[in-house]
Amino acid sequence: MKKIITLAVAVLAIGATVATPAAVAAAGIPKGFLLYEKDAAKKPVLAESSWKVSDSAKVRLAINPCDRATLARTGRTAARTVTYTSVPDFQKVEQVILYRSKAAAAGAVAQVRSALTACRSNTNGGSAYRYVSSRLTGLGDEALKVSGQVYYKGKAGVGGDRSVLVRKGNAVLVYLWAGEYYKPARSDWATQLRDARKMTGKICGVADC
Repeated sequence: MKKIITLAVAVLAIGATVATPAAVAAAGIPKGFLLYEKDAAKKPVLAESSWKVSDSAKVRLAINPCDRATLARTGRTAARTVTYTSVPDFQKVEQVILYRSKAAAAGAVAQVRSALTACRSNTNGGSAYRYVSSRLTGLGDEALKVSGQVYYKGKAGVGGDRSVLVRKGNAVLVYLWAGEYYKPARSDWATQLRDARKMTGKICGVADC
């Protein structure tokens, strides 16, 4: 009888150390998990540049065509955003957000799709800022490639952003570059896609996949 009780206690102890996917997700995002956190911890090479790291779950989603602070915010449990800003007018953003469930994360992506449709063109005086998005296959559970570009009298001008959004399980990740783009080209997404693939490959370490 004593042996049976001892064995049962040992099994329970072992079981307690095995983390389920949900338990891993609930633990949040460990420090140093994002790809650019190491760079953010260093002194910027350029004098007129800076890094910022935020752990706020209420942070504005990097892809935000309607400029809504609450876009895709419902159901978040953790988030980390790394932002690099430099001159002339260059910015790159890495964002990883965890939601309470896969369904909540899918709902967040649906909100982004709706916003890209509702606010596909924002006019300001003689210029317009237009968004175009397309589905990406073979990356996470669902993914989008997005371009934002300024146009003057129908012609592409200087100024735009290029981003990739991926959902894997209950996680949504964004890689965005913004700067002096001129007329979208396939090569504009090379680094964002590389980073998105790398993060997608490791995201299940903190997400419920």
